[in-house]
Amino acid sequence: MNPLADTGVSLIETAARPTVVVARQTTWREFASLWRPMLDEVYAAVRPAGAARVPSGEDRWQNVMLYKDDVPNVEVGVLASAPFSGAGQVISSALPAGMAALATHRGPYAGLDLSHRAVRDWCAVHGHQIAGPRWEIYGHWREDPSELETEIYYLLS
Repeated sequence: MNPLADTGVSLIETAARPTVVVARQTTWREFASLWRPMLDEVYAAVRPAGAARVPSGEDRWQNVMLYKDDVPNVEVGVLASAPFSGAGQVISSALPAGMAALATHRGPYAGLDLSHRAVRDWCAVHGHQIAGPRWEIYGHWREDPSELETEIYYLLS
């Protein structure tokens, strides 16, 4: 089943969105075991401060992962709606602004790579140059993996 069958890929003008993150240069192999401790560090910092509420006002955070390049230089954290002064490695940052290709992946996270490939393929077919940064915004956790939603963005040149 194509995870993009019901959503497709679309172009969107994105605004910079504030985040609270831990940033790190790593390898793809190491990243698989680093992202969770990075996210835990962000939650440990933002929960007591009351910062980083989701912009909609819900009392839950939305996780984000920003891949700045293929090194990879990554940022793992949460969307923020309130200023955050930082704590240790936890810093304020922002998701990029600009024209982006967007797809919504529905289903288990294990299929995210297929959705990423579909976005890259769509960009190639439609003549859109990928700038480098790409990111994921995770929907709120659901016990049923088929109900999970993840927005995938690729910044375009």
